[in-house]
Amino acid sequence: MKKTLFDKIWDAHIVESIPNGPDILYIDKHLIHEVTSPQAFNELKERDVPVFRPDKIVATADHNTPTENQHLPVKDLLSRKQLKELTQNCEENNITLYGLGHPYNGIVHVMAPELGITQPGMTIVCGDSHTSTHGAFGTIAFGIGTSQVTQVFASQCLLVEKPKKLRVNVNGKLKKGVLPKDVILYIISKLGTNSGTGYFCEYAGNVFEEMSMEGRMTVCNMSIEMGARGGLIAPDETTFEYVKDREFAPKGEEFERLKAHWKTLKTDDDAKFDQEYEFEAEDIEPMITYGTNPGMGIKITGMIPLEGNKSDAKALHYMNFKPGEILLEKPINYIFIGSCTNSRIEDFRVAASYIKGKQKAKNVNALIVPGSQQVAVQIKKEGLDKIFEEAGFTLRQPGCSACLAMNDDKIPEGEYCVSTSNRNFEGRQGPGSRTILASPLTAAAVAIAGKITDFTKQLN
Repeated sequence: MKKTLFDKIWDAHIVESIPNGPDILYIDKHLIHEVTSPQAFNELKERDVPVFRPDKIVATADHNTPTENQHLPVKDLLSRKQLKELTQNCEENNITLYGLGHPYNGIVHVMAPELGITQPGMTIVCGDSHTSTHGAFGTIAFGIGTSQVTQVFASQCLLVEKPKKLRVNVNGKLKKGVLPKDVILYIISKLGTNSGTGYFCEYAGNVFEEMSMEGRMTVCNMSIEMGARGGLIAPDETTFEYVKDREFAPKGEEFERLKAHWKTLKTDDDAKFDQEYEFEAEDIEPMITYGTNPGMGIKITGMIPLEGNKSDAKALHYMNFKPGEILLEKPINYIFIGSCTNSRIEDFRVAASYIKGKQKAKNVNALIVPGSQQVAVQIKKEGLDKIFEEAGFTLRQPGCSACLAMNDDKIPEGEYCVSTSNRNFEGRQGPGSRTILASPLTAAAVAIAGKITDFTKQLN
């Protein structure tokens, strides 16, 4: 029987299939952070159940971490409490923790891949919806709830229904200035935020094959925004070269042995999907969102649709936009380049290449936040920090930062922020804040212009 990539990985991890019910799925790697783990640890204590395989768990601090003065005690009392609980729980259960200040600390979906913890063919879970990021390596990776975190702690397994299979194909040649973020925003704008509900999505076609691993992670990260359980891309030489020689990646003969297996992780010809879509790369342009869900997206030169439903009207009222409005020349006072979607070294390279030799507009507050300590080190090593600082941008220490309002980096009420993060619902970046999702290149161009601008005309 012909199998999809998803089937091959899923079936290899089934411990037991319950007739007419869910599967018991073995989990290779469990990632945790300070926000969704405390309740699960407490439940284990109450039931006197030990963590079954602490060696398969990796912890980091990211959501509540400040991005300034990380060497000082955390000011926010709730954040400090959660970070302290994570440290205590990891110590008590012999779990590896890369806490605040550790050289490996960072956003959970940035530091795990860059350390070689994420490897093809794995099942990976985390109490965080954007665990789908790791699917870029050809893994089944998805977010889980607190009760499921407890399940994995106790058994290294998960009771879970097998999702249906979806494939999105994009072929052709991308235009200048179109980044992976634009590709996934375009797909979601065309399919909608519920199109992936009940599915695991495989991305296929030469556009994804030609992407870097950073680009693939951006795409898989936002599978959640079209409602999918997760997304994945077949591993190839790009994947193997990225994983090779990383800190916790297999070495020598073991790497070659695993690589031979990883090469088999691809969808068989004629394997069946429950749903399939096709897009042409030439139709994609730099994208921005105009509403309060990621499906409300248009090309940067486009017009807000004239027709919509009641939720569109509510979203436009919140954003203070109107049907038929073109957002070019719209003044923007805040930009944010960071988050688990776009805070890797490649994201900052592309932003810096545009910014170099220019100055940000005087009205703009421009925040640059690396996704990990390792990315922060690389930024300095390559001299990107000087480019940002000379242009008037603010470079912060690693963390989730202004992606979500769980730390000090909030966007003021009523202000627009062109953000490289993944969500734009009401108040996502702070009470009353208005989020416009975009790529790092678009965000950089907006910061320089002080308004939404068609930067493609300035590209060589």
